[in-house]
Amino acid sequence: MSATRVLVLNSGSSSVKYQLLDMRDGSRLANGLVERIGEQSSRLRHTPLASGDRAREWTGPIADHEAALKAVAEELGKDGLGLDSPELAAIGHRVVHGGRHFTEPTVIDDTVLAEIERLIPVAPLHNPANLTGIRTARGLRPDLPQVAVFDTAFHTTMPEAAARYAIDVETADAHRIRRYGFHGTSHAYVSRATAKLLGKAPEEVNVIVLHLGNGASASAVEGGRCVDTSMGLTPLEGLVMGTRSGDTDPAVIFHLARVGGMSIDEIDTLLNKKSGLIGLCGDNDMREIRRRIDEGDAQAKLAFDIYIHRLKKYIGAYYAVLGRVDAIAFTAGVGENAAEVRAAAVAGLETLGLAVDGGLNAVRGDEPRLISPADARVAVAVVPTDEELEIATQTYALIGRY
Repeated sequence: MSATRVLVLNSGSSSVKYQLLDMRDGSRLANGLVERIGEQSSRLRHTPLASGDRAREWTGPIADHEAALKAVAEELGKDGLGLDSPELAAIGHRVVHGGRHFTEPTVIDDTVLAEIERLIPVAPLHNPANLTGIRTARGLRPDLPQVAVFDTAFHTTMPEAAARYAIDVETADAHRIRRYGFHGTSHAYVSRATAKLLGKAPEEVNVIVLHLGNGASASAVEGGRCVDTSMGLTPLEGLVMGTRSGDTDPAVIFHLARVGGMSIDEIDTLLNKKSGLIGLCGDNDMREIRRRIDEGDAQAKLAFDIYIHRLKKYIGAYYAVLGRVDAIAFTAGVGENAAEVRAAAVAGLETLGLAVDGGLNAVRGDEPRLISPADARVAVAVVPTDEELEIATQTYALIGRY
């Protein structure tokens, strides 16, 4: 294949993130972000990484996603990297929800678009924005292969015992209620990178991946295949997150409706946007929470303890699911940068073979690294995630087969 560049697009409801990569070596040629689309104060920040020039930034009205992508194409064109370049092999799109239908990256056609649209009821905040980005990009380059890479795809290998909720089967099937999982591109990338760090093939390694950012999820990966994950029908299930509650007794919803007089929309907002760390202590930035703890703030300490308690429960649960664990990998913003979280998460789990070396854990870096003692039975690693590279890699591999 002569063309080697892949443009990765992540289209949100009012934003577009992008990266242009050269798949000969995975190097980044440019990246950027368009945000506040549809407002007078829209902002575009573009960094031409290949040239090493300074980032360019401007603000002004960007009416819609079509205008946003045209602005992106213009910025790329200034660096000789435009969408009309013969070096551009494909565009890879992050799509949050692929349901049960999409188990791998898929070349986009009208049938694929219709299926992504059909899944909007189970991803009302994400799939519409993803569709807008896809349709706009297809309009700008209708001749170019465009590939959807699904957040849920990595988790489709979960057995039915892990994917099913214990509710009436006919009702569940009629409304597509099951555990789908999210952050799949991150879990796929990090589980493979962890195996590489250990000098083994993914098929030889059992890994618990802890993707800890403002959104947070855990996965149990057995021989390169996901067998369980913490997020479910939506990203609300599982770990305590920045603004999401994670696991909660479903009857809390009935209680808030019947006794608290709250509407479904109000409860939805409470659990997704006003819970988690921000609901517990008013902050969802782990750095600020740690600062407050150091100053003796009891509420911040309680929030941290609840966060860690839930994290430990999932580590223990996934240890049981896997039976044998070769490594635990911390990733994403909190996982990669918060040494206190990593240390607290495995503290007291020495009988499971888990421990961190204080000196190694304190080291900051951008490369995958081990933070466990040399003689540890289970490796503990910090593995920076790279979802854009994962999307580009899957996209490029797929179009290479056509």
